Amino acid sequence: MGNHFKHTNFFFWQKWLVYTSLLFALSGILFACFGRSFLFQPYEKMLAAAMWNGAEMPKDAALLSAFVYGPFGGTIACCYILLAFIAHHPFKEKQSWSRNAIIIGFGVWVVIDSLTCLYFKVYPQIYIINAFSILTKALPIIFTWKEFSREGKTRL
Repeated sequence: MGNHFKHTNFFFWQKWLVYTSLLFALSGILFACFGRSFLFQPYEKMLAAAMWNGAEMPKDAALLSAFVYGPFGGTIACCYILLAFIAHHPFKEKQSWSRNAIIIGFGVWVVIDSLTCLYFKVYPQIYIINAFSILTKALPIIFTWKEFSREGKTRL
């Protein structure tokens, strides 16, 4: 029973990574296409308050953000589609490089993103967006860590 639970537990977290990655990829696509719509108004208001100390962005800034949301959303979608493929195949096969790639890739992102947010005083992005994103990846990594043996696995 212990091995069955371990096996089931691993695949729960592996599927968690796949499906949450697909949801984040979808959110990136939505952000690219509808970043200025009502769907993302809380984010817009947060940025306006942090950058311009107001409820709305200045007109020129709003135009720039409308452009930036396209490449930014596309980048989000790209990262999470890649993560879904890594989680679906090599992570499922317990290849250590896949776990290491997730840790290193998203670790670099969260450090750069969070330091930028600290510099510009956009704190909600750190404790809402970044923390939530990292948590959705950290839980599966933590709960499956022992499943990745160093023997016979490709390492990064």
